Amino acid sequence: MYVARESTKLWRRVCAETTAELQLLLQKWQLLLAGLVFQYIHGLAARGVHYLHQPGPLLQDLGFMALPELGQEKGYLSESVFTFIFISFLLWSFHPFIYHSKRFYTVLLWRRVLAFLVASQFLRIMTFYSTQLPGPNYHCREGSKLATLPPPNNALEVLLINFPRGVLFGCGDLIFSSHMIFTLVFVRTYHKYGSNRYTVNLVVFFVDNKLPEMADRTNGLSLLPVSTKDKDGRMKEELHKLEKDGRMMDEFHKLLNGNSIDATDWRQRVQMNGKHGEDTSHTVADATSAGT
Repeated sequence: MYVARESTKLWRRVCAETTAELQLLLQKWQLLLAGLVFQYIHGLAARGVHYLHQPGPLLQDLGFMALPELGQEKGYLSESVFTFIFISFLLWSFHPFIYHSKRFYTVLLWRRVLAFLVASQFLRIMTFYSTQLPGPNYHCREGSKLATLPPPNNALEVLLINFPRGVLFGCGDLIFSSHMIFTLVFVRTYHKYGSNRYTVNLVVFFVDNKLPEMADRTNGLSLLPVSTKDKDGRMKEELHKLEKDGRMMDEFHKLLNGNSIDATDWRQRVQMNGKHGEDTSHTVADATSAGT
């Protein structure tokens, strides 16, 4: 009975969420469709630059020097990590259909994600067509049959992109990484709308809270004096301010302790605690008129 009752609740929740998401989809489908179409355009552009790729000696890179190569037989590890990130984000984006806690609508989330991807991929296309580097991957090195593609026989051969082989074994689109675009967009989106946080953001939060805030320069003050004269003048102003503050604190303590002070100065102050000092020659009317 418990399982049947919970299953019914879950089914109602899925149906209600589906109805709401479909209504949003009918209103926001244009940008979603444009984002999906651009994924094909991005793949087409990456396929096109492969025809222009020229293999050459590997570029010197500190990352390649510090980290050992996985080897051609373990190349699947990189794609496996990216596939795990992609599928995890995809499943998480649909969790409002099942869970009670709902911080976003799935349609609106993917609308924003696709907008980020399109903007980043547009910049990527411009970059790898203007700067072509020899690919370091094994199938892009000299001697590989896939390093340079032969001229296409017809336009259809280019438009079909040779999916998925053409996507997995591309060359010439190094700057900048498409895998990294997806990963950073997914991580950033999850950090904003998810329930957990990542290490880098926690480190930034911790450092920002521990380090003192930088000085504000909008008031025109400089941390370094321009001349000795300015420095001496500034020191005199600070000393005068400290001396004035010291006198005010002494008078304040005298009032709190019930000690008498100068009668002339008493008339210029407002009663702070509703009591008179030792000088009883002043009336309430005098104190009120002095306070006003």
